[in-house]
Amino acid sequence: MQFFEEKRKEVMGHIQQFMLEKMMDFLKPIDSIWQPSDFLPDASRPTFFNEIKELQESARGLSYDLIAVLIGDTITEEALPTYESWLTMVEGVSRDEEGGWMKWTRYWTAEENRHGDLLNKYLYLTGRVDMRMMEISTQWLIADGFDIGTGHDPYRNFIYTSFQELATNISHRRVASQAKKDGDTLLSKMCGVIAADEARHAKAYKYFIEKIFEVDANEAMLAFEDMMRKKIVMPAHFLREVGLKIGQTFGHFTDAAERLGIYTAIDYVDILKELIVDWRIESLTDLQEDGEKARDYIMKLPDRLLRVAERMRNPGLEYKFSWIHG
Repeated sequence: MQFFEEKRKEVMGHIQQFMLEKMMDFLKPIDSIWQPSDFLPDASRPTFFNEIKELQESARGLSYDLIAVLIGDTITEEALPTYESWLTMVEGVSRDEEGGWMKWTRYWTAEENRHGDLLNKYLYLTGRVDMRMMEISTQWLIADGFDIGTGHDPYRNFIYTSFQELATNISHRRVASQAKKDGDTLLSKMCGVIAADEARHAKAYKYFIEKIFEVDANEAMLAFEDMMRKKIVMPAHFLREVGLKIGQTFGHFTDAAERLGIYTAIDYVDILKELIVDWRIESLTDLQEDGEKARDYIMKLPDRLLRVAERMRNPGLEYKFSWIHG
């Protein structure tokens, strides 16, 4: 165990140099990146109330399921304190404030913080959302924390974040597309820029784990296998509403996303395939016997999951969320 921990520490020390060198390839300059106020009505202008009316008229055309998915996505984004505290608890990384890991975590958090800020204000202005019910769910999600199966292991954490950032990119991108179809061009633009952020962040985490595969391929492969056996859970899987137990609302949220095709079981398989290609899993060398077995499992997994996904029925049960008026 001590050797295992020392090896992780040594590898993460190596990776953190790449974080410092490449960090700004995956992030945007703070002074020029978009901010929520770029998209929302400006209260200082005389046209403010007319702009809100226009926003509300456009939002009326959004389907019930799309509003539900958007609220779930917003709550997920607003649980950012949980994700930041989780990242700072990863073992084997330097806590030096100017080191690669802590610096990346702060800058990543700063970019992600804009997402929930923008979507929350938009939902408030639509008039379609019971903000108090939504805010209670957000507070519960932060208070409940989460268990995503990574422990404090940096390898498992990087694999999880690589997968998760790709998933959130798909979700926001599909909401943008559906909003455009429903006639809400403002929401479409907002979700589009959020999706672009998530795509950049996914590239960063994929790059970090790629560097780990270069120097510790066997342990990285075992970590990948372990995460896929556990299944990648969404960060909001503890989502709940007033009076409900942990996780009881999450299933209804994912049903709505599945019905709309925002995020499906097929997308899960497609993300796994993308990671297998990007990390060149099939051609990796320097694997031990257990690493080879792990690779065999991973390479066969997409076809197995696809067969299961194709047999799944589109969920038809509709649910009335406490978050939505009417």
